[in-house]
Amino acid sequence: MRANTLRATLVVLTLVAAALPTGTAAAAPQTVSQILDGLARAVAIRKSDVAEAERQIAKAKGLQNGKGLVTFRHAGTNNGERLVAAAPDDDNAKTIKAYDRNGDVHELTTAHEPNQPLTIVDIDVERAVQRGMDVIKQAMPTEQTRQLAGYWATQVTRISVSDVQEPWFKGDAEIFALVSGFGLDGKVRVDPVTMPYLDDENTTYSPNQLLVHWNNYKYDLADVVLMEDDGDTNYKALAQALAAALLTIVDGGAYIPLVSAVLDAIPDSWYTDDPDYVESWYTLSEQGGGVLNGASGRGWMDTRPYFVREL
Repeated sequence: MRANTLRATLVVLTLVAAALPTGTAAAAPQTVSQILDGLARAVAIRKSDVAEAERQIAKAKGLQNGKGLVTFRHAGTNNGERLVAAAPDDDNAKTIKAYDRNGDVHELTTAHEPNQPLTIVDIDVERAVQRGMDVIKQAMPTEQTRQLAGYWATQVTRISVSDVQEPWFKGDAEIFALVSGFGLDGKVRVDPVTMPYLDDENTTYSPNQLLVHWNNYKYDLADVVLMEDDGDTNYKALAQALAAALLTIVDGGAYIPLVSAVLDAIPDSWYTDDPDYVESWYTLSEQGGGVLNGASGRGWMDTRPYFVREL
């Protein structure tokens, strides 16, 4: 009797095992847009966990710290039921998916702001860019600079770019520069520079910002690439790609342009939104200056040599 019971148990276990899947595929990681959409619905029905959403966003963007990455903006009018929506990752989106307090979906046109209150859940891209610059710096060489009683830098006195104007449902564009050249050790180095003032297209800004610090470089030539963070940027992936591509370039005793190498290193996913590549300038020189037009024709900047004196 005991043997029959044992055989029956083994048969049942075998059937159960056969019914189970042989392997479970790992769930694809959520994108920033998906995380924001889930948070928008949770905010609408008053069951949000912003801290958890920020942790997930930090992971999706390759950042170590997610605190403060979520921001809320208000659009529309003050009359009617308030809706909550995630900012679309596509500047050319025709509609926005918004949620009401019951979690029901409302399709809003992007042609104009809605005729009712709308809360937009988005990324604080200025804060994200600042943290992203640290990720890139950590991935690239940080050889010591020349110990001099002051050094020459390139100062941007005026700058203007086009194709960065964001629609009403997105926040300001967040622009940063990747300055590349050969470091003192002969290896390619990339110095990220934030440009938070570049908000509007075809507007001339006068930042007097130091863009290239020549005491970091072996040659008196460097390249500049302007990029834009539209929200889905993964800085860890960008830093790894830049390091993998650029650190293999050998110093042959003469400067070679690095813009193409930087652009080739950028992951394809960066081009799924509006072009995250904004503009580039080849071979800025230590003593060069004047108005420099960008290679793509979407921007220009006026520069001059600036001597940074030691205190």
